[in-house]
Amino acid sequence: MSASEIESDLSTDESAGLELIRETGGIHQSDFWKELDVSSRKGSRIAESLENAGIIRRDDTVYDGHNTYYLEPAPRDLDFSLLMAGDMLSPFIGEEEVDAQADAFSQWMMNLAYEEH
Repeated sequence: MSASEIESDLSTDESAGLELIRETGGIHQSDFWKELDVSSRKGSRIAESLENAGIIRRDDTVYDGHNTYYLEPAPRDLDFSLLMAGDMLSPFIGEEEVDAQADAFSQWMMNLAYEEH
């Protein structure tokens, strides 16, 4: 099952929890349920469900002197193959100014055109 299929099956609360974790980049579970305005028990169930789906990581930690979990987005399996032409990465990655006349772009396009599939 793909990540987008898993995410489309989430409950409203789970979707809100995932959005909060992604927006913050990581949050302590003790703050997570408060931000979502749910009980600590429900917040724990939401976090467990997201972890079991492989969407977030949930690591033991101590926060304000209490044992809790730190919730953060799980690393996504990204496919960079569409940015590659042979062994060359697209010259536009990380560039603010795009120059279609640049030599690096021409070389990348030639590699792409002659790449064996």
